[in-house]
Amino acid sequence: MFGAISLLRQRNFGLLFAGRLVSYLGNAMAPVALAFGVLDLTGSASMLGLVLAARMLPNVVFLVGGGVIADRLPRSVVLVGANTVAGVTQAVVAALLITGQAEVWHLIALEAINGASFALLHPADSAVVPQTVPEEQLQPANALLGLGRNAAMILGAALAGVFVGAFGAGWAIAADAATFFIAAAILSQMRGIEAAAAAGASFLADLRAGWSEFTAHRWLWTIVVQFSLMLVGFFGAFEVLGPVVAERDLSGASSWAAIVGGQAVGLLAGGALSLRWRPGRPMLVATVMVFTNALPIAGLALGLPLPALVAAAVVNGIGMEVFGVLWFTALHEHVAREALSRVSAYDALGSIALSPLGLVAAGPMADAIGVDTTLWLGVALIVAPTAAVLLVPEVRRLRSRPLIVEAAA
Repeated sequence: MFGAISLLRQRNFGLLFAGRLVSYLGNAMAPVALAFGVLDLTGSASMLGLVLAARMLPNVVFLVGGGVIADRLPRSVVLVGANTVAGVTQAVVAALLITGQAEVWHLIALEAINGASFALLHPADSAVVPQTVPEEQLQPANALLGLGRNAAMILGAALAGVFVGAFGAGWAIAADAATFFIAAAILSQMRGIEAAAAAGASFLADLRAGWSEFTAHRWLWTIVVQFSLMLVGFFGAFEVLGPVVAERDLSGASSWAAIVGGQAVGLLAGGALSLRWRPGRPMLVATVMVFTNALPIAGLALGLPLPALVAAAVVNGIGMEVFGVLWFTALHEHVAREALSRVSAYDALGSIALSPLGLVAAGPMADAIGVDTTLWLGVALIVAPTAAVLLVPEVRRLRSRPLIVEAAA
């Protein structure tokens, strides 16, 4: 644990950790503040859906392009620019809400720009870690970043509630804007982060080269396909129907908060576990951990009591975080670094591409076949593709690169 924390003394990694911590604090505040800002303005859930969709759509549209840019330019520069753009858009949203001048089309346009900035930020953020620490320290570095992210997300969500309740949604979004500017200032102090790849013959040529690197690793693209299906089941069953079951069978919002809180505790515990545990076959272990996503959903379908559901959520959080640390470490160790941002973009795009289907279809499906049956369908969408991925030899056999080097020595 203390060895991992010593990584913070390495200049660029320490700055990346601090910048991420502040940025994620704001990211956690944004959804809560924006939701109440739109509802206060319009009173319409449909309008809120339009604003949130406007923020999400550019992520999908510009993500792979963001990967090309993050490979061509120094990734620290991309991070500073993306955080600055995000800060400006949120500052304008805050000013419009505070002064009472906001209209829905203002928020849609500004959040679309904010979403586009994230499409630039994510590939650079995912790929810059190997440029800040030695290869043998990648897993503890990713675990430490995960711990900081999860702690910031928990604190940010709580702060958003306080800000919205005490000062209003506009001031909460203003605080969110400030975190982006602070993060940009911190990340601008990084030194020696050079462009990973020279500009190719064309933008399309760079896209094709990134795609070739993505498809060259069978373990990688099969797990991305797995997640494209698994997240449909998880988001639809857990995010949409979980609160429905909590309202129907438990004590409502307080019960659901306890379940989500248990998941957050598990995320922190999984990060702490990943600081020290380095399995020899990381993708085998990571894939097994994906099964934990089915536990709280199955518990909801079975009508288990609240303590059992919270325990299932804790285990789920541990599994999610262990998977995330092992996954990003495998990407950093086995993917060509000059294409890592593009591969990260294809990974994110493929994983989330079908997710909105789960969110949209869960309610109508529950009306048609029943809530419990739809929950079991969600379990099946998690278990079946995950079991199938375990049949892929490259997933079972992939080894951690530092352990390969140690074995060779």
